[in-house]
Amino acid sequence: MTQLRVLGCSGGIGGTNRTTALLLGDSVLLDAGTGVGDLTFDELVRIDDVFLTHAHLDHVACLPMLIDTVFGSRKTPITVHATPATLGILKQHVFNWLVWPDFTTIPNVENAMLRFAPMDVGESRAVPGAVLTALPALHTVPAVAYAIDSGNATVVFSGDTADCVELWQAVNAIDNLKTLIIETAFADREEGLAKLSRHFSPRLLIEALAQLDRPAEVELLITHLKPADHQLTMQQVLAAGHAYRIARLEQGQVLTF
Repeated sequence: MTQLRVLGCSGGIGGTNRTTALLLGDSVLLDAGTGVGDLTFDELVRIDDVFLTHAHLDHVACLPMLIDTVFGSRKTPITVHATPATLGILKQHVFNWLVWPDFTTIPNVENAMLRFAPMDVGESRAVPGAVLTALPALHTVPAVAYAIDSGNATVVFSGDTADCVELWQAVNAIDNLKTLIIETAFADREEGLAKLSRHFSPRLLIEALAQLDRPAEVELLITHLKPADHQLTMQQVLAAGHAYRIARLEQGQVLTF
């Protein structure tokens, strides 16, 4: 069985809140938000692959520090899988010797500690315990969701997205879908902001879920709640989505599939 450990799933920081990061097994990260910072040094050294949904800071904040921390303690590079557009953003705005050193050239290009692996929508990559496939998503920057297939069941992680017909089509095509981790960032009173920033609010989410086939078979876990309204947002999701199997994704939760 494959395990997915929730290191962070909040839409913000403060107190115990950690932003998005999921640990698949012990060597694969999905996104690298502030939740990565709670891993031990030995756990950090074991990470071989990072799959990014998009380049926003709450999903990549700990990636530069991860690379820097394990430098000198690994013999092989950490590979970052993402769309060419997302990797381009990281190259231009993060690993550029201004915000952070370019670890794709350190200690040299031939033996760099960071390797970029472009991954297009629809492409799959095998990792220990699962196969990850990039699915369409719709956000303010290029973004993807991921289907994580253990061979027994599939968990889909939406990343940040607004309603996306192509995502629902891809999700509905997964025969062994068990769980959909899907974001809802804002309460309904902030629906205008949700639309502007291409996130879900409770009403928008429930409206979009009408496109989900076999809803009774799928567990829905809500992620990316903004700290200021997290309780209200979740209350609104549960009230409007009583026909679905909905729960809140919790930091520290482990999904086995």
